[in-house]
Amino acid sequence: MSILQFGSAFSAIRLHIRYRRKCKMPRCAPARSTCNTRAFTFARTNCDQRFCFCAGTVPHKIAAFSHVDEADESATRAGAVNTIRVRDEKLIGSNTDGEGFLRAIRTEFSIDLRDLRVMIIGAGGGTGRAIAWQCALENCERLVLVNRTLEKANALVEQLRPFFSGPRVLGPAARIEAVAWDESTMRVQLADIDLIVNATPLGMTASDPAPVPARLVAPHHIVFDCVYGSSETALLRAAEEAGARGANGLSMLLYQGALSFSIWFNQEAPLEAMRAALGTGA
Repeated sequence: MSILQFGSAFSAIRLHIRYRRKCKMPRCAPARSTCNTRAFTFARTNCDQRFCFCAGTVPHKIAAFSHVDEADESATRAGAVNTIRVRDEKLIGSNTDGEGFLRAIRTEFSIDLRDLRVMIIGAGGGTGRAIAWQCALENCERLVLVNRTLEKANALVEQLRPFFSGPRVLGPAARIEAVAWDESTMRVQLADIDLIVNATPLGMTASDPAPVPARLVAPHHIVFDCVYGSSETALLRAAEEAGARGANGLSMLLYQGALSFSIWFNQEAPLEAMRAALGTGA
């Protein structure tokens, strides 16, 4: 999908550049490490300095952070990189996921994060961390971080806690907390949640289960699945069956890609061309 949107963007402004996948990285950790090293070595040694750029995707954004020479504030906060440019023979890392997510939520649901109580599933990953930081920066009403490794979510809560010092939520619910990824815990939390965000890879394969049991999704929920593809995910099917609003991650892909383009070329991205390439009305 990235190849489609960036290829269309380059054509729209008559840039004679090809965007291509350097390698398709397997899921196993040793292979990921080897391929990351090869990709970044390629970036350092084979790119024209005027037009050298790279993009990283799931599940390599956190690994990419350790390969760049410098990281801007967006990447440093998230501890993850999805956008890389070369300046003075150095790899500079950025992260456009958070801002891309913010714009997607506004577009898909006509609402701002500051008005929402948000649950992020997969908050320990690169995408989840970037989204959590964006929610904090927007001063959302409430933030609940769910992760299989609870220690990662707890560490992120401590980083974000200063943003949630003000008493905005009525009732006893904490404004920010990390919770275990299990049905009984999530059932209690979802009573005080407006927006459910899937930041895990669940849904990339058609047989994947929903990260939230379907019976827990209620009509008042808004569901945003960062996964995008040709088929509807189990989570979005659950939202539809519950009468809840839902959207996949195509709009987030569009906006974070446009932001990456602006970082690479220091100009506005041809958003309409990119939107048409993705086939999204976002």
